Amino acid sequence: MFKNFIGYNLEEERRNKKNRLRELTANMRALKVAFCVLVLLILWNIPAASFGISDLTVVEQRVIAIFCYTTLMWMLEPIPAWTTSVSVIVILLFCASDSSLWCLTEGYDEGTLGTLLSHKKIMACFADPIIMLFIGGFILAIAATKTGLDSYLAKVMLAPFGTKSEHVLLGFLLVTGIFSMFLSNTATAAMMFTFLAPVLKSLPANGKGKIGLALAIPIGANIGGIATPIGTPPNGIVLKFLNNPEGLDMNIGFSQWMYLMFPLAMVLLIFAWFVLIKLFPFTQKTIKLEIQGEAKKDWRSIIVYITFGITILLWCLDKYTGVNSNVVAMFPVGVFCMIGVITREDLEEINWSVLWMVAGGFALGVALQDTGLAKHLIETIPFYTWSPILMIIGSGLICYIMANFISHTATANLLVPILALAGMSAAETLAPLGGVSTLLIGVALGSSLAMILPISTPPNAIAHATGLIEQKQMMKVGIIMGITGLVLGYIMLIVAGQARWL
Repeated sequence: MFKNFIGYNLEEERRNKKNRLRELTANMRALKVAFCVLVLLILWNIPAASFGISDLTVVEQRVIAIFCYTTLMWMLEPIPAWTTSVSVIVILLFCASDSSLWCLTEGYDEGTLGTLLSHKKIMACFADPIIMLFIGGFILAIAATKTGLDSYLAKVMLAPFGTKSEHVLLGFLLVTGIFSMFLSNTATAAMMFTFLAPVLKSLPANGKGKIGLALAIPIGANIGGIATPIGTPPNGIVLKFLNNPEGLDMNIGFSQWMYLMFPLAMVLLIFAWFVLIKLFPFTQKTIKLEIQGEAKKDWRSIIVYITFGITILLWCLDKYTGVNSNVVAMFPVGVFCMIGVITREDLEEINWSVLWMVAGGFALGVALQDTGLAKHLIETIPFYTWSPILMIIGSGLICYIMANFISHTATANLLVPILALAGMSAAETLAPLGGVSTLLIGVALGSSLAMILPISTPPNAIAHATGLIEQKQMMKVGIIMGITGLVLGYIMLIVAGQARWL
């Protein structure tokens, strides 16, 4: 989160509450860490034959142990998820790379030890082009906040929806969704709840309409993230594997992703509007919005507005300009830093924990590929014999279920590397249903649609903290949106894949 962002106090309150809860359960966290480390050590040291994979090398066995340790740490979350990612990179560097501790590599012949990872390649995960894409998105968000562009856009975009209660609800859904396509979902939710707070106070205490309005923010934030590669980290993770020159090399650009996923997001937001109106009808027919804040008009702010527009335009036209979306992301970074809009203090407020968490997932992917473990898994598990429906729909459902209970980014980090391997080995089998892109993008879709619990996403937690929403109400709406989104999303992906739009 950014300290200068509107609504920061809401997110800060949520995080402080979570930290207090963690302090109360210190002993339980210690037990969870001990359990995860114990599993790591057992898998690290048991005979290689126990895994049932022929010709498994020492390094590959270590990667399996590290992967299982990471899975448990992300699921149980005894420490912050980003901390687990950093620990994964450190373990890989010291125990499975060409710069490992001497005691872990000496005494083995080359065939038994296996292929050591390049330490440079592991460390490069911290500066992967996708990481640069997210940094560009964070910088845009900070600049928009400092210049008042976010408040101005919210005011302008909500104005056409008038004062009729149902129309105001639609406005909050759509505006929140559009903001979260380019800004952090959490920051968007915090900002929009700041604008919504006076409205909620003015509505009847016994009316259901305020519940629908409060739910509109997390729904809009979660679904809006589907539409662009920077909307949510799982999108960027999937895009990296789809575009990896050493893997699928599909060369899917920012605009290509958006042309397909933006219409889907809009359809789901409209559907959410009907669901909320049906479940939580308004008793008060009109709502008056009063959004404070104006866009600044000094020369720096004007440059920010122009740069913001140019950046989005370049992202949408990347296939025509030839400029990669990751490169485009560095344009606002350079401009804003040069004119002094972004300061050293602002750089310190970038959500580095998200970036480090994504980097840890990339390092796991490198480990699977470069040690040869990926090849062994493909040979051991005959993915190509599986039903394409089972692979595609099953993976989406597994992702959706997992992402409701653990971090969306952690879920994608765990599943995408494995499914990328499975997809490559079963490419011909998957072709009738849209190919590997359907399989992997379905994971990103399942992650964004996971919103049945307050713990599922930070926007859900912020909404639940208002005290207006019961967990059963959030779960009901979340299940409806999840099932509908997966059905519509897979239909769209299959049609797009068969028509070779991806």
